[in-house]
Amino acid sequence: MSKIFVHAKTMIDGVSDAPKFDQLITCEDGKITAIEPYHIINEDVVEANVVTPGFFNCHVHIMEPVGFGTDKEFTFIEKTFYTQKHLEDYINSGVTFIRVVGTENDYDMDIRDCVDAGLVKGPHMLCAGRCICMTGGHGWQGGIEADGVDECRKAARTLLKKGVDLIKVMATGGVMTKGVEPGSAQLTQEEMAAIIEEAHKAGRKTATHAQGTQGIKNALYAGIDSIEHGIFLDQECIDYMKEHGTYLVPTLVAPQCIVEKGVEAGIADYMVKKAIYVKDAHVESFKKAYAQGVKIALGTDGGTPFNYHNNTAYEFELMEKYGVDRMDILKIATHNSADCLGVLDDYGTLEVGKNADLVCLKENPLDAISNIRKIDKVIKDGAVVVEK
Repeated sequence: MSKIFVHAKTMIDGVSDAPKFDQLITCEDGKITAIEPYHIINEDVVEANVVTPGFFNCHVHIMEPVGFGTDKEFTFIEKTFYTQKHLEDYINSGVTFIRVVGTENDYDMDIRDCVDAGLVKGPHMLCAGRCICMTGGHGWQGGIEADGVDECRKAARTLLKKGVDLIKVMATGGVMTKGVEPGSAQLTQEEMAAIIEEAHKAGRKTATHAQGTQGIKNALYAGIDSIEHGIFLDQECIDYMKEHGTYLVPTLVAPQCIVEKGVEAGIADYMVKKAIYVKDAHVESFKKAYAQGVKIALGTDGGTPFNYHNNTAYEFELMEKYGVDRMDILKIATHNSADCLGVLDDYGTLEVGKNADLVCLKENPLDAISNIRKIDKVIKDGAVVVEK
């Protein structure tokens, strides 16, 4: 029986609108078993200035190396070792749960199983395997190309047979695929509806890469659970998402990193041009969605050009830059993200009965959101896995 006690001088629980002070958190066998006012006990206690739930990143490409020009190619072995580094990058930066939304040959499920078996250190994972796209559509290089309702239904069933935790579909073109436009619709409403029906029958959630307005609407009307990117949202999209509780995972950092680095860093010219084209609209759509109460979860699209796996904090910082309240950002990165992923019963908040995933910070992110970078310790499953 493993037991750990944490004295949180300030506790941000992911639920309350204000922090709590001088709390004693008891974790036993990987679960939070008690939260009470601090009192002296005859046990070793982890002293922490600020404690939050473990952070989430709901949009990750775990095998993609970052920091290189887009023409650089990697062997499978190289990607394997980079993947181990990426897993450590997430956990070392306080991210205890990731959702992987597109991996060639469904390797992400093998990676998940290795983490769960304790072979490598990393966060909890939900895995989508390969995405489903139209022939020649965004993500075709590592996805399942499917055309028509029957092919799309079979693709979904194939992924479910493989053991995916969710299914990701491509509703529109995107920045990273040559020859497609971010604003163009791709899979049809009917095709996505068939995929989503199969996923929901199997108790799995669905997510869609969706940038252009019509493609976003096609996915919404098909019954999608989360919109990834949501660059060209109009009022109809926002109203529908609010009414149906559809999540937006904005990934603000993805085009930002491409625009910041540019062709000088070796990013393909067509990617830079498309990122510049979408960036301002992306920010405005996010601002409108937040202001009008659309549910938002946190994801970075980690693995896209110069979008480092250890830099989830940049998404927090951009959210603050664009007007999001700091406590709201912390709830987005914990409670909301767990809800988006369908794991809120066990993760995402500091409450008795929940999984004991905690981040101990040296300074308070309510004073400056960048303080989430100042990691002291990370606790996963009730054990200290990072200590700085």
